[in-house]
Amino acid sequence: MTSYMDVVKEVEKILWPKPMKLFTAGPVACFPEVLEAMKIQQLSHRSKEYQELHKDTVKRLADFLLARKATVLLIPSSGTGFMEASVRNAVTPRGKVLVTVIGEFGNRYKEAVERNGRIPIVLEKPLGKPVIPEELDDALKKNPDVEAVTITYNETSTGVLNPLKELAKVVKEHGKLLFVDAVSAMGAADIRVDEWGIDLVFASSQKAFGVPPGLAMAAVSEEVFEKAKKIPERGLYFDLLEIKELLEKQWSTPTTPPIPQIAGLNVALRIVEKMGGREAWLRMYAERAEKIRRGVLELGLKLFAEPGYYSPTITVIYNPPGVKGPVIYEELRKRGIEIAKGYGKVKDETFRIGHMGYITEKDIEDLFRNLKEVLTAVSRF
Repeated sequence: MTSYMDVVKEVEKILWPKPMKLFTAGPVACFPEVLEAMKIQQLSHRSKEYQELHKDTVKRLADFLLARKATVLLIPSSGTGFMEASVRNAVTPRGKVLVTVIGEFGNRYKEAVERNGRIPIVLEKPLGKPVIPEELDDALKKNPDVEAVTITYNETSTGVLNPLKELAKVVKEHGKLLFVDAVSAMGAADIRVDEWGIDLVFASSQKAFGVPPGLAMAAVSEEVFEKAKKIPERGLYFDLLEIKELLEKQWSTPTTPPIPQIAGLNVALRIVEKMGGREAWLRMYAERAEKIRRGVLELGLKLFAEPGYYSPTITVIYNPPGVKGPVIYEELRKRGIEIAKGYGKVKDETFRIGHMGYITEKDIEDLFRNLKEVLTAVSRF
């Protein structure tokens, strides 16, 4: 049979006209072992071989999330799919949801609540600040009729990590369901589903696990499934009861799963194990984040997030005086390094350095060498 491998080179020239080191907000650079696993020829998602892959991946992710009472679900989607599912499946029509907002992705949850016919009650903080447990407690006392609380664990637009453990305690003291957007946190920040009483926490494959996009994952409590049984019109694609039923009956999904991404996630979770387990893996992320922040401060730049609440996956940095917009992003990209532009309301005054996925020590050295040169250049503008 004729080989058409030359067309692969044609597409590579579109996607990668030159080598690029990624320090993005996602998708991130993938682990080579993950990409290798994803090259395996496809198989039926109803076959026993696939079922074994799905079962093993679910078990490993449940262990990582300390979610032995909850049910781990995998679906073909971005994380926004589970965001919408949480609202449609576990909040009654026209029911109220307390939405905590510390940036653009908290606002996305608010939009998901509104677009699905529920009513958001908003607790919003100034950009760069986290939600404090006392504030959440006060908001819940003032709004005792809300059915659930949403928390953005890691706000990618500002580089703030919310104190999830403490916030979860408050939510549970008030007897409310807790939904957690952990898209840019899961895999890098500590998550203890059972211990903290999280009812639904979700993420995407293209962030801290270093897998290509296309797979969403969540841990869901029994309380959510029980609530879903009483909710009409849960929709077709994101019906959590149907997804759970296929998991239990066939170790599969109602719609065709992204098999390569699930294989990639399985490999990533095995790498976690080889590295020494979840604690060692999380420590790796914490140390990498600290190194990035230290390097930024040594260059005389200022961090956007409030001290003590820094993200383990992305660092948001004020532009130097006199620089507006994505100037630093564009200049680094010319040098083969892609960071992330500022996002949302602070897009003109900040830039972002992501530290998720496959990043080597040399990559970090190259980043700061080039960033120092770029800062010297842009200060002349």
